[in-house]
Amino acid sequence: MNEKTYKAMSTTGAGSIALGIVVLVSGVVCGVLSIVNGARLLKKKSEIIF
Repeated sequence: MNEKTYKAMSTTGAGSIALGIVVLVSGVVCGVLSIVNGARLLKKKSEIIF
């Protein structure tokens, strides 16, 4: 019984760490893309004619 619990906890822990890394990387990528797009918009703001 204790071995099943230990295996389940180790598998769940490893999965949580992997998921956390994926979320962290995707969050950083989304943040960088947002900053780059915002900078492009500010740079081309003067070219807009209404």
